[in-house]
Amino acid sequence: MQPRVIYVHGNGNKVRSELLKSQWDNALFGRDMAEASRMAYWAPLRYETPLPDFRPDPLDGGPDGIEEMPPPAAFGAPEEFVAETLGEARADGGGVPPEGVPGTGERPDAALGDWLRDMTYLADTLAETEEAGEQGPGTEPLPEALPLPAAARKAVFRTLVKHTFRDVYAYFFGGMGQAIRDVVEEALDSLDGAPVVVVGHSLGSIVAYEVLTEQKREVELFVTVGSPLAITEVQDNLQLRPAVPAGVLAWRNASDLRDLVALDHTLRPEYAPPDRVTDLLVTNDSKNHHGITEYLGNSQVRDSVQRMFNRLA
Repeated sequence: MQPRVIYVHGNGNKVRSELLKSQWDNALFGRDMAEASRMAYWAPLRYETPLPDFRPDPLDGGPDGIEEMPPPAAFGAPEEFVAETLGEARADGGGVPPEGVPGTGERPDAALGDWLRDMTYLADTLAETEEAGEQGPGTEPLPEALPLPAAARKAVFRTLVKHTFRDVYAYFFGGMGQAIRDVVEEALDSLDGAPVVVVGHSLGSIVAYEVLTEQKREVELFVTVGSPLAITEVQDNLQLRPAVPAGVLAWRNASDLRDLVALDHTLRPEYAPPDRVTDLLVTNDSKNHHGITEYLGNSQVRDSVQRMFNRLA
């Protein structure tokens, strides 16, 4: 039986489903995979209309998205940005009672707030460090520094932080979790027993992980890129204790050290059995180091998927 690939996209609005699937196909395989791949497309649950065709996703750091970002002056001190983003997430997510998260008594602010703070400070540090790296003697430039002044870089990075946090908050605390998981479950249920590779990006890696954990479905290869699954605050809100999903035979987790979303880059210490997990440090030279095309096009990610897919074919 022909193997199948299930994609689970990450945070933010996206282009229409068919185009998004084709973009992932071409980044990973170099061609459209037709019926051999399917996109678990949950963006309409959060966004009324898709992005226009071929408009770069601002959360992938595309250069055309920079012009539509808030002006750098709109982002104040880190503490102000954190407070503002928390407030927007509460208003956008909604549905959390004053006494806190059911069963814990904990406010979502505390449950994810440390992650938001750490992402924000890293965003500012990256913007300033990459700026310094271009200024000449006495500094060591980071690879592929953004061709932007520090203020614009800060806008790129903080835009990623803001939208990532709001969608993750809505997933865990805004009543969106089950509806998003249902989309992934439907995609997996359509396989009719075909061997499967599952690829999840950013928030999509969390969703895919929770569905695979619940279903215990056999998966030949689980690939997560730009994933926050190693973050303590994220792990604290998973439905079950972190572990490799029972049916997952191999797990590849890839991240760039500069990716704000994947602040912790190693899953093996927390997700047993560790012999099924391989953590990969890769280079993602999108504008915010989180872009999906750059992750899927990386040889360590692409080759592992293609080898598995060709073996199953």
